[in-house]
Amino acid sequence: MKKRLVLSALSCIGSLAFAQEEPEFKVSGYLETYFGHDFNKPRDNNRPSFVYSHNRHNEVNLNLGFIKGSYENRMIRANLAFMAGSYANANLAAEPGVLKNIYEANGGLKLSKSSNLWLDAGIFSSHIGFESAISRDCWVLTRNIASENTPYYESGAKMTYTNPDGQFTAAAFYLNGWQRITRQNGNSQPAGGVQLTWKPTGNITLNYSNYLGTEGPDSVRVRRLYHNIYGVFQLTEQFGFILGLDYGTQQKEKGRKGKYVIISPVAIAQYKFNKDWAMAARMEYYEDKNGMIIGTGTQNGFKTKGYSLNIDYAPVPNAVVRLEGKMYDSKDRSFIRNQSPVNNDAAVTASIAISF
Repeated sequence: MKKRLVLSALSCIGSLAFAQEEPEFKVSGYLETYFGHDFNKPRDNNRPSFVYSHNRHNEVNLNLGFIKGSYENRMIRANLAFMAGSYANANLAAEPGVLKNIYEANGGLKLSKSSNLWLDAGIFSSHIGFESAISRDCWVLTRNIASENTPYYESGAKMTYTNPDGQFTAAAFYLNGWQRITRQNGNSQPAGGVQLTWKPTGNITLNYSNYLGTEGPDSVRVRRLYHNIYGVFQLTEQFGFILGLDYGTQQKEKGRKGKYVIISPVAIAQYKFNKDWAMAARMEYYEDKNGMIIGTGTQNGFKTKGYSLNIDYAPVPNAVVRLEGKMYDSKDRSFIRNQSPVNNDAAVTASIAISF
């Protein structure tokens, strides 16, 4: 009798262990449609060249839609997502063939049974910034200028460690370049970066990320160093704010000390009236005097302030309807209206975003 009980217990333990190790496979998706109206009324229906998400004027369009499959057990994980939309057309224009339609494709291996240490390789979301391509996850419908002009995605490998209580995460990256799946032709140098995230409480997130790489073919390549710092502070269930600062430099010429500089502070505040309604406001400034990333050909370069006001209605937990008004105000005449240069640009954007 005792022998039967022991065998039965061992069988149950074995079944439980097998169940715990059994991998999980999930299918999920995201769909966001939008309508944008730019009051400068661009003739080609494209918003300013530094806008890559929600970038079409006066038409109902798909910004981003994807289907994703994910697989994970205790030691292995993988993600694969295919996408379509104006976001993909604008951001992956330089990628060849079907790579333009890959939102995410990566696999990972846990390197330690006792520590949360992972090695992942493939195509994954950028480690720079607090805003992503998935608008539903962001406090404001459209992206700030710095988010639009830093990588949305990256390809390469990353090693990630999270401490046992989940408060601190550190990641190191080996990358193919600045928002690139395929390496730039003629450039043989890899890029890299680090990300450090600390969550001292459930309501505060502090993050530092950087990137170091080169731009251009080897014969003329210049070094780019970029820093991103931000903090997310959820002070109450209803009110929170985000503060961020981007600072980047790039050599003027290979082998010389002179450099170009970018600086961009941003602040966002959000207030939730109830579980269905929320409002957010954003103020930002972006300075790229020498056209390191945003070229204007004007005397003072791109020195632009941005103001946004956003209202959200979430009738169900997995969907949100949004309306945003935005104004850009530039020191120089960096925008075009009626074929003439002007200092400002205003737009209204509405969207419906659903995750499933």
